[in-house]
Amino acid sequence: MANKKRELFLKRRLRVRNKLKAMANGRARLSVHRSSKNISVQLIDDVKGVTIAAASTLEKEFGLVGKNNVEAATKIGAAIAERAKKAGVEECYFDRGGFLFHGKIKALADAAREGGLKF
Repeated sequence: MANKKRELFLKRRLRVRNKLKAMANGRARLSVHRSSKNISVQLIDDVKGVTIAAASTLEKEFGLVGKNNVEAATKIGAAIAERAKKAGVEECYFDRGGFLFHGKIKALADAAREGGLKF
């Protein structure tokens, strides 16, 4: 069962990533990773291979270390939107990886959109 779940996750991740690469047009990619204890997000320029901005619950300034819930995802989404604006990025693509667009991932995306990111 665990192998089946992992295989489905990897297939979803590749499907999402390949669709993004086809439509990228030089835009940045907002990549999300969710573990059992934390959530992190990066704004990546795939052309240069550079991380433009990042935010995570592991950062002590948020006070969310070890928390992986909808509230934490909302704070991280707002933080990445603010950091993206400082870096001069307004448009990006949302790379949810193999995670379903539901719950924490959706809360993070909504908070980033409210913060001014367009995707």
